[in-house]
Amino acid sequence: MRTVDDLRNILVRIDGRGYKAYKDLQGAYAFPRFTLFIDHVQGDPFASPSKIRVRVPATVAELPPDLFSGRVRRVALQDFLIREVHEAIRHVCRGNRGIGKSGLMAIDVGGQEVLERTAMVVTSQWVEARLSLGLPAHGRTIQGRQAEAMLCQEIVEIADRAMKWRSVDEERARAFVDCVDNQESIRGQLDALGLVAFIADGAILPRSSGASDRHLSPERAQPFRTPDSLRVSIPLLHPVAQDGRLTHSLEGCGILKGVTLIVGGGYHGKSTVLRALERGVYSHVPADGREYVVTTERAVKIRAEDGRSIERVDISGFIKNLPYGQETAQFSTDNASGSTSQAASILEAVEVGATTLLLDEDTSATNFMVRDVRMQALVHKEHEPITPFVDRVRELYERHGVSTVLVMGGCGDYFDVADTVMAMQDYRPFDVTEAAQRIARELRTKREIETTSPLAGVGSRVPAWESLDPSRGKRDVKIEARSVEAIAFGHEVIDLSGVEQLVDASQTRAIGYALHLASRRVMGGGLQAIVQDMIALFDDAGLDVLDPYHQGERHPGNFARPRAFEIAAALNRLRTLRIKE
Repeated sequence: MRTVDDLRNILVRIDGRGYKAYKDLQGAYAFPRFTLFIDHVQGDPFASPSKIRVRVPATVAELPPDLFSGRVRRVALQDFLIREVHEAIRHVCRGNRGIGKSGLMAIDVGGQEVLERTAMVVTSQWVEARLSLGLPAHGRTIQGRQAEAMLCQEIVEIADRAMKWRSVDEERARAFVDCVDNQESIRGQLDALGLVAFIADGAILPRSSGASDRHLSPERAQPFRTPDSLRVSIPLLHPVAQDGRLTHSLEGCGILKGVTLIVGGGYHGKSTVLRALERGVYSHVPADGREYVVTTERAVKIRAEDGRSIERVDISGFIKNLPYGQETAQFSTDNASGSTSQAASILEAVEVGATTLLLDEDTSATNFMVRDVRMQALVHKEHEPITPFVDRVRELYERHGVSTVLVMGGCGDYFDVADTVMAMQDYRPFDVTEAAQRIARELRTKREIETTSPLAGVGSRVPAWESLDPSRGKRDVKIEARSVEAIAFGHEVIDLSGVEQLVDASQTRAIGYALHLASRRVMGGGLQAIVQDMIALFDDAGLDVLDPYHQGERHPGNFARPRAFEIAAALNRLRTLRIKE
């Protein structure tokens, strides 16, 4: 292994030469308190940044072992350290040092959610940060002295500031890890408590703006306060402050299994609650406001998606007898309607194991959700191929164990099928279940239930892996996360704008490579088995396996862990996907 002096000598030697001479830097260098790995050097100043790793021995980092004992705490500590490195970069680095990406230094840092990432690894032997680096150039001429400042001075200071226990805020680090540990503990208790979600008293659900995921200031926000009839208490692993006192349990609103309606006037907080619940499948950073809004990991947000592709999904429980005899037991289309897309999304989610559906009337197809008595009188059932969701939602729970949380402000027909009705008024929740049930008894709608046969169980489709081709031009693998909502996969673009529980472009990137990995391994079985095997692979081998060129030690790229549901959703939206007979 070369030394830091060797690194300086190389930089002096190549100073002023053409940019490609930076390739001489690749390799490992021993610094006094860490090892620097330069795994990839960019081809020019405008190319994707270079990739480096900074590995600090455990004897130098001195991280307390209890902070990374078990997967949950390890992921939390890694996320905390990523944020520390990010802040250190902001304070230490001088920024732009030439053209293109010159002077860039970055780590793949997240937002309000805590996700497993490849950007940081903590083991009992070492702590390793994986960074992106823009090697400086003037034109395409190497600026060796500025590169030396980045690699031999700034990296040293970043490691000292952010990767050693004596340098970080110990109290804040422990609070961060314990908070995530508590959230995952609550999530693990939901099923036994008969709940699909929990919202702690005092939670701040509104965000500061449509462009920010940070919470609204406490002075402007209405803290969540649970109606007594919906109040539950859940024990914690670590004490927290609630209502000005330290407690080993949290009180809040338990969202029960079954059918829950969230009702109320416009702009009173219905969709805000649902948005918090859909994000509650992830743990959140302390002081997010939603850190103790916890939802079962098997909850999936469903919406209408006009124009999406569908491949051989049995939607006949919701839609059949289409004009011209179009088949719906194995329904395929390149241009779905609102109703067919929503039906397919429900069945695709259940196919891979969803036990809770989250829906908002604002993003649903009206004709899929309900047909009122007047429309039934005008358009007879024999001319209407859709069985509305209102007539299947109870059956989904009672026959298939799938609960639903539904925001509904415009249709009282759902009072007949709801177990719980929670009204939002001025961002305050009220239990109005008894009133809704009384109204349903007194004001009968006389609408007819339109189910003609039971909702069949969902089968498991088997992909034809040859229909997944990530190649483009001369490249065998060309996969790119264009945003949180889009993956360039070979010649195709997978539109994920309707997959609302994705929160980070690094998740989207991971999904693209997960699809490629699954096809390369020719994973057998149906979709549920495939995505569960993929998740098990992540558990066993980590996200580094998503690097298509993974062999030995190297920077794997910037990946954040997706759920099985979003992996399956992306596969289902790939327009080249073919399902075997």
